Amino acid sequence: MKHDVAVEVSNVSKLYRLGLKAEKSDSLAASAATFFKSPLKNFRKYRSLYQFRDSELDLDVEPGPDLLWAVRDVSFEVPRGQVLGIIGRNGAGKSTMLKILSRITTPTLGRVEIRGRVSSLLEVGTGFHNELTGRENVYLNGTILGMRKREVDRVFDAIVEFSGVGRFLDTPVKRYSSGMKVRLAFAVAAHLEPEILIVDEVLSVGDAEFQRRCIGKMESIGQEGRTILFVSHNMPAVTRMCQRVIMLQNGRTLLDGPPHDVVGAYLRAGAGRQAEARWDDLTQAPGENLARLRSLSVRDSDGRVSEAVDIRKDFTVRIEFEVLQGGKVLFPAFSLWNEEGLAVFAAMDLDTKWRGRARPAGTYVCHARIPGNLLAEGTFFLNTALWQWEPRQRIEYHVKEAVTFQVVDTHEGDSARGDYIGGLSGVVRPKLDWTTDWTPGAADDRPSDAVIGAAGAD
Repeated sequence: MKHDVAVEVSNVSKLYRLGLKAEKSDSLAASAATFFKSPLKNFRKYRSLYQFRDSELDLDVEPGPDLLWAVRDVSFEVPRGQVLGIIGRNGAGKSTMLKILSRITTPTLGRVEIRGRVSSLLEVGTGFHNELTGRENVYLNGTILGMRKREVDRVFDAIVEFSGVGRFLDTPVKRYSSGMKVRLAFAVAAHLEPEILIVDEVLSVGDAEFQRRCIGKMESIGQEGRTILFVSHNMPAVTRMCQRVIMLQNGRTLLDGPPHDVVGAYLRAGAGRQAEARWDDLTQAPGENLARLRSLSVRDSDGRVSEAVDIRKDFTVRIEFEVLQGGKVLFPAFSLWNEEGLAVFAAMDLDTKWRGRARPAGTYVCHARIPGNLLAEGTFFLNTALWQWEPRQRIEYHVKEAVTFQVVDTHEGDSARGDYIGGLSGVVRPKLDWTTDWTPGAADDRPSDAVIGAAGAD
């Protein structure tokens, strides 16, 4: 047995039959009555759910128009204490994979081994009994996880404080809003000390402040050495929290590796946006008869095209354009926008060699260096334009969201974040120079020589 492995997934596949939807009944008696009213119809319906045999299933062949491989031949291991991110477009198989790991659904093929107590948050109100109060549901979830009452008592106040539903603690959960349910559900899942925590994108139900608190809590859980499986479309949270990321596509594992590499590939695959845009055929390039854009790219500190740049390091915006007719004063420019649609800044070429001078025909390559520890972490988009300044002002071309890239904070303690693990607001995050003067107080308040020595050693 692999004692150092918390989760082991071996060749797991899940096949769904489309169009089958069971009619829900309000009680066990109603369910039985429904079945016996039409025994032949129901026998055929339920038999069709289980008619597949391993020998009849070919993972490399599409199963037909009424069948769907939600997950197809996925294998991976998660060591104890690792924070694993699972990303992918809608319909990639992420949520199905987590439902299999949470034992909500069983795989059609393959095997899953979970070694440890699992707490999962996949949908709003998962694990809650609507007729029970919030208080009763907290203890119910603890019992399901195998905890004693005194163990739940120990963390009960922290759960209530984190969820913010204290006033409604003795109200049945069925009267909670979706936001209240998800706040209580996350608080329960995170505070009942699971060895393995599984969290889906359900956190998007909460407000921005609550999402930041959830991410901060998951980061602290990960630092305590517990295992986390985290599905999200929030790429900054994935790169900051996770030590490893798996990217799913059409139910299969497309990539499995370091967060920067996998998230970069995810961004490249999204809507044609990537860290470099090129137009090798000038006739198709942005622009007209005077000038045309050849390429726009984001380059890391080593000069490589990069979809994910380290928040601490310089990176470069590279613009290449072709002047077809010389004799005009031209200014290349770009603007930077964040994922919330806010303009971060705009910049124009101020190279003194060309400022105020007419440019002859030819190829021009501009480099604009953006210093490290300036931008906040997150996803950014570049717009680029070329201005003709003389004899009259006009725009030769303007391309919006031509490329996208991500600024990531690796949380190593030497960025502006320091040792803080929570969310930081703002579109910029400069690392400022801080100085602190200390005036000794009473003698018994002074740190010992050992402490002063240790501080000086740092």
